[in-house]
Amino acid sequence: MPKKKKVKKTKKIKKLKTFKKTKNFKKVKPSIKLTEKKNTTPGPDEKPEIKKIKKQATEKRIYNIKDFVVYPKHGVGKITAIEKATIGEIDIQFYKILVEKEKLTLTVPINQQSKLRPISSLNQINKCISILKTKPKIKRTMWSRRAQEYDQKINSGKIYELSEVVKDLNKNTDIIADQSYSERQLFEKAYERLKSEFEAVLTISPEEVQKKMDKALGRSNISENTE
Repeated sequence: MPKKKKVKKTKKIKKLKTFKKTKNFKKVKPSIKLTEKKNTTPGPDEKPEIKKIKKQATEKRIYNIKDFVVYPKHGVGKITAIEKATIGEIDIQFYKILVEKEKLTLTVPINQQSKLRPISSLNQINKCISILKTKPKIKRTMWSRRAQEYDQKINSGKIYELSEVVKDLNKNTDIIADQSYSERQLFEKAYERLKSEFEAVLTISPEEVQKKMDKALGRSNISENTE
């Protein structure tokens, strides 16, 4: 009989121990799950999140056939056609541009026309004439460095910089000894580029454009002698 009582006591002890464990477990607070939605409205002390907005694609200018455009490295050209071609299963539209001065035809894709610009306005041409009338800047740097700067300005496609090159390299003389070969080449290149844009904007004869430019540069006597 005493053996049976001992067994009963052990069972009761085990039950009490398990009860205590469960009781303690219930007291523990449940942890916050990561999947819970956070409050998106910022409090008074919290800074609102700044979202980056993607830049919109810049609108490309649409040119038509017979329009004059300027390609920086080659000067004024005329759009002769707008054609399509399929390259790698992608349809591409491009301009055919004729540069008469260089007897060159350029092919420029419409989606890569950032280098193209329309010809200048009449007000811009008048400002170029006023630039040609100003005194040339005398630089003390070496000719090799100046020549590089002039070449960059000529190929920039910016008409005011082109006018400055013509003005700075103008010698008011036609004597070859007064200009080096490279200096004369750069002057003629810049002069012809500027002249071709003047012709496209003013819609007058090349002879009248030359007289207008030479008068602004003080080269009227030279143009009269060549006639």
